Amino acid sequence: MPQMAPMNWLTLFVFFTVIFVTFNVMVYFSYPQPIKKYKKTKKEISFYWKW
Repeated sequence: MPQMAPMNWLTLFVFFTVIFVTFNVMVYFSYPQPIKKYKKTKKEISFYWKW
């Protein structure tokens, strides 16, 4: 039936889109992200004017 062909294409598109998104989510969350540790040291800059 040629009338059912658009439904088939739509189903395949949704199917592969869902697989693509789940694959990308799994790859993104499978590797641990490095934790950035920032050392917040406040340097006091003393600047004296010599007049």
